[in-house]
Amino acid sequence: MEQQLHENFLRKAIHWARQGKASKGGGAFGAVIVKDGIIIAEGHNSVGASTDCTQHAELAMIQQAYVKMRTKSLTGCILYTSCEPCLMCLGATRWAELDAVYYGASATDAKEAGYIYSDLFYNSHSGKRHQEFKLKQLLRDEAVAVWN
Repeated sequence: MEQQLHENFLRKAIHWARQGKASKGGGAFGAVIVKDGIIIAEGHNSVGASTDCTQHAELAMIQQAYVKMRTKSLTGCILYTSCEPCLMCLGATRWAELDAVYYGASATDAKEAGYIYSDLFYNSHSGKRHQEFKLKQLLRDEAVAVWN
């Protein structure tokens, strides 16, 4: 997929982050899962509304994609997320067998905005983490702007 298409799908995830921020019980994080250029799942964090700490945008969209595709592997799919995934969501991306993960804001950006991950995450080697989990950053400034 060309760069412009990746940016368009990431902008949809950023849009969902804005929607989540504006909604009651939502969270300022959005995610979109795409297969063959078609959106399979899209939405925002719903931890507050669901009182379920696992309902981060990435994990929730992976769950929706499984249901929609009736499969336990998301091979061939790409996750677009407004922010670099936390450890829980990174684990889910591995088990889901996603082809790649494009994200906007970094974990450091999230920390500066008050969304703090674990020390284990921050102390891990970001280059190795990005390589192992097939993470690619785009549109950082647009994603960070959601929190301002």
